[in-house]
Amino acid sequence: MKENISNCALCSFKISDRLCRNENGKFPVECPTANKKELSQKAIEEYEKPEIYNFAKQASVQEGEGYGQKELGYAHLTPVKPRILEIIEFAQKMKYSRLGLVFCMGLRKEAKIVEKLFLSKGFSMASVICKVGRISKDKLGIKDEQKVDVGSAETMCNPIMQAMVLNDEKTEFNILLGLCVGHDSLFFKYAKAPCTVLAVKDRLLGHNPLAAIYNIDSYYRALK
Repeated sequence: MKENISNCALCSFKISDRLCRNENGKFPVECPTANKKELSQKAIEEYEKPEIYNFAKQASVQEGEGYGQKELGYAHLTPVKPRILEIIEFAQKMKYSRLGLVFCMGLRKEAKIVEKLFLSKGFSMASVICKVGRISKDKLGIKDEQKVDVGSAETMCNPIMQAMVLNDEKTEFNILLGLCVGHDSLFFKYAKAPCTVLAVKDRLLGHNPLAAIYNIDSYYRALK
């Protein structure tokens, strides 16, 4: 018997006709909206917690403010804000004063611009580079040929310490800028404050990983 694992990404119904958008909507057998109503109720209970309620509310308000021409109807919606501005505005809505920025050494130029931008908006900032702590990759058993700079005493990326530093600095909201795959996961695991992502690491595509998805039927067809 097939296990009905949630597969929203593979739903075949038109978005406006789906159960998650329409009370009388259509749904496949794997639909979590139809099959996991007890989890929906548990989620509601979480949203009702005062600190979660305000965070979720302000996130939804920020989402709505990201579009223009709403008075013309859904078909005419136009995006009006870049993500960096949305992060600034959300942090202001939440009345945060101290923000954290963790970044990859390869994006140090961008990190300086970002930090100065947040400082200009009146926030207190704590920022931590990926190589903080100067811990050798030898600690992870990395072989010389597995290093980026073969033959060197290479410092490992240290997302756990990045999180610990920001925890120690008592940041209220953390922003990730270009951490590697896996390193970002460890940062999320150890960070105490809520986190958001300004940009993810994609060395080949200029930190625009969706470019490979947009070209999946042409230049990146080999991925299939």
